[in-house]
Order: sequence, then C-alpha cells, then structure tokens
Amino acid sequence: MPRYRYVVVDVFTDAPLTGNQLAVFTDARDLPEGRLQELAREMNFSETVFVYPSEIAHARIRIFTPGVELPFAGHPTLGSAFVLAGPLQLDEITLETGSGIVPVRLEREGARIVFGRMEQPIPTIELFDDTARFFAALGVVGSELPVELYDNGMRNLYVTLATKEEVAGLKPDLAMLADLGEVLGINTIAGSGSSWKTRMFVPSGGIAEDPATGSAAGPLALHLARHGRIGFGDEIEITQGVEINRPSKLYARVEGNAERVERVEVGGSAVVVARGEFQL
Repeated sequence: MPRYRYVVVDVFTDAPLTGNQLAVFTDARDLPEGRLQELAREMNFSETVFVYPSEIAHARIRIFTPGVELPFAGHPTLGSAFVLAGPLQLDEITLETGSGIVPVRLEREGARIVFGRMEQPIPTIELFDDTARFFAALGVVGSELPVELYDNGMRNLYVTLATKEEVAGLKPDLAMLADLGEVLGINTIAGSGSSWKTRMFVPSGGIAEDPATGSAAGPLALHLARHGRIGFGDEIEITQGVEINRPSKLYARVEGNAERVERVEVGGSAVVVARGEFQL
C-alpha cells in the first residue's frame, strides 16, 4: 500500500499550535494528480504543499487550498523552506512556484532555523471599482485608502478601517462574500507606523478566515508605502489570526519607490509540530 509522508508546520509563529497550519508532503512524485486536491481537502488547512524535484531551484512546490490550486502563497512558501532547508543545512533555499522562483533566507540558532525572509514576486496593481458589494458583505461603510487589487500569484485587495478595534469587531457575511464569485483575498486592515492589524477572508477559495496571509503581507506594505502611511524601506509588524485563536506575526517591507518597486520581502518564524503519513 503506497505511503505518503507529510510534515505539519505552524507558520508565522514561534509557538506551537498558533500561527497558520501547513501540511507539506515532502515527496509527491508518486502521488496521482487526482489525489492532490483530495488530500488538501482532507487536511483542511488554509494550504497544503506538495514537493517535487526542480531543475532550476532546490525544489518545486505546488500549493492547494481545500478548494483550489494557487500559483503562489506566502505561508506555504515560508513553511516549506523551514521543512526542507533543515535537513539540507541550507542558509538560503530557492523554491520554484507557479509564480516563479522564490528565494528564502534563513536565520539559525545553532542547528535550529528560527526565522526566514522570502523575496516575493512583485505584484501588479489595479484600482478596484466594484467595492459596494464587498463593503456590504463586510458590514463597513467604506475604506480610508483606495481599494486596490494586488496580484503576486494570489489576488488580494485591502479595505482600510480607522481602528484596530473595528477590524477585530467585524462580522462579515461569509456566504455573501463567497457568492461574489472571485477567488480573492479580502483584507481588512488598520494601524499606524510600524504596527498593523489585519483579517483576511477568502470563502470563495474554501477559507473562511485565514490565520496568517504571507502573500498579502508584502502587498500590504507596498499599499501603505504608496499611500504615504509608511516609508519605502520601513518594516511593518502585522498581527493576524487573533479572532480565530491562531495568533500570528508577520513582518514585511518594500524597497524602491512608487514608480519602481525593487524588492518585496516578508518574514516570520515557523515551528514543526507533527509528522505522519497517509496510506491510500
């Protein structure tokens, strides 16, 4: 009977049983294509990763939510780096994703990896005009900053509220959000300076609320820099997942300027919490 081994890692945290859960199937070469989405649905985490050999990077990863495959996502990339770079004793690992190669630099205390920083794909940006339906589903009257759509392999838009308490108190209509159709990360944000709070909803992709969204953290820093809330080069600390009992910390910064973005970087910690196998 075939056995398929996986590792469970909590990402964007250094404390087990917090952060964003991720399953990494470390050798998916013999997994039938039809099993990938089934296994992601069985794990029922925000994302599940399947690892393959790569001719242009240390490894190739495919990323699945319980409902769809994504070309890129942040916490699966960072979590995979922690899982794969440990045995290889690497200080930097490159991962081939559907959106290109993502390098991840790793910091260690002795043999243990304690922090990672990934250079994300630079997103495209477009103004998002169809906001009324999203405001209604979120239960808000508007956004302090323009609502724009950032695409780095995952499509994210940002609704800026006045206070962190408003973000914490949101009770969105998830069924209404799902009915809007697009697989789209809907990020509600508030904060100032280097401290920001976010909640992200993507029920159309099978995720009611995400505990930590790495793919949205880099574009968030870019969004804030473009609209003068922070400076280019400033690092922000993002708190997420508190309302669903999975507190997470993400760090993001953007280098360049509004006309030319040079680098988008997102960092955080991760901790391996389980290992297992499927017998199918």
